[in-house]
Amino acid sequence: MAFRFLVQTFGCQMNVHDSDRMDGVLRAAGGTPVPTAEEADLIVLNTCSVREKAEQKLRSEVGKLAPLKRARPELVLAVAGCVAQQEGEKLLERVRHLDLVIGPDNIAELPALVMEQLAGGPPTARTVFDVAAPRFLTAAPAPGRAPPVALVTTMKGCDERCSFCIVPTTRGPERYRSARDVVDEVRRFVDAGSREVLLLGQTVDSFRDPALPPPGSDDPDETQFPHLLRAIARDVPALARLRYTSPHPRHATASLAQAHADLDVLARHVHLPVQSGSDRVLRRMIRRYTRAEYVARARRLAAARPGMTLSTDVIVGFPGETDDDFEQTLSLVREVGFVALFGFKYSPRPSTPALRLGDDVSDPQKSERLARLFEVVDAQGAAHLATLVGTRQRVLVEGASKSEKGDGPATRVQGRTDRNEIVHVEAEGAAEALVGHLVDVEIVRAHRHSLLGRATGPLPPAGPRARRSLPLVAPSAE
Repeated sequence: MAFRFLVQTFGCQMNVHDSDRMDGVLRAAGGTPVPTAEEADLIVLNTCSVREKAEQKLRSEVGKLAPLKRARPELVLAVAGCVAQQEGEKLLERVRHLDLVIGPDNIAELPALVMEQLAGGPPTARTVFDVAAPRFLTAAPAPGRAPPVALVTTMKGCDERCSFCIVPTTRGPERYRSARDVVDEVRRFVDAGSREVLLLGQTVDSFRDPALPPPGSDDPDETQFPHLLRAIARDVPALARLRYTSPHPRHATASLAQAHADLDVLARHVHLPVQSGSDRVLRRMIRRYTRAEYVARARRLAAARPGMTLSTDVIVGFPGETDDDFEQTLSLVREVGFVALFGFKYSPRPSTPALRLGDDVSDPQKSERLARLFEVVDAQGAAHLATLVGTRQRVLVEGASKSEKGDGPATRVQGRTDRNEIVHVEAEGAAEALVGHLVDVEIVRAHRHSLLGRATGPLPPAGPRARRSLPLVAPSAE
């Protein structure tokens, strides 16, 4: 049955990955993607519930679609992702114009559920974790049709149980793919034209696979993630760059630092969430490391490769956070020297232990602390970017520059260095020809959060890049 669909994504890179997989299963079932809601027979809102603001955005988007649903009752409106998993049947009860609620572990079932809805079936919620037989949808892109940066999941779920985090509720316990499947998917993307792979996982460095060699260390936090990185580097030599997100500091062990020292394919950048610089707050967060342990592990990673950069996540206004606790966070940001961070105000999440702590930091205090946090890290990031003016950098071009107005042929594209600096690249002629290529760039200017560069050396021939397409192979059961 032919149908037209639109998938809208909210939230993290794992949600982007899941949306790609939804696109794949819907295309395989006869669906055709369309750019606007008015053209669609099916609209899927793929949601995030890690922050309250993301849920508010979902409610707003669902509300906007109500008039369209009234005008076209046959339109199928679905909510997927973490809010779907969190709310389940309750979401159908609260949003009367909603037809389908589907959790992250049920993406493979999406086409069949959609067909039922298109045939006039009743509203349905499907939010069942695949704990007994984990399934991972894997992509098989056609040659020349892979994105420059491919997203490959290594695991799903989380066992950390941080007191503020809803992910164990919405994503379930940790389940890992086999290293063989991860390596095979990386190879398929590279063979199809991807130059960089970003490995994804809620705690990506907790990876375990009995088929890999044992961790080889008495450290209780040691995992087989460094072995996975080495297997990818060994078995997919054509891969230009390898990244991962988001690691948990507990598993940022000496073996992981050594992998960064040994493997040139690994990017010289790690995003290592800290959340707070106060030991008292870290204990209340149930982060299971101290400030001193975090700093030692961050420094070990930074020392593994010349020029390594670090970024992080920070929550301000966690229950009980005092002015002194927050000052300790600022001092940690300065001590480690982060060049970037994602900062958030604490927001209570359903079913999390932190609810018992209350929410005793006022919103004005949270806003003031967040502004001060960004002021410190922005200054550090700007100082770092300024040191790169006049240097030559290798940039993987990912697409059109967001600074382009779209009123003619693009003369500027953007990409990232191996240290994750965003670079807007100017090139004579059709800049689109650079997309998907590693380009030598001379940095001519530093902006607040990015760089401006000019392409140098031989450039790839002009010509349209093939449209991205990610058909899927059958889900693997681990």
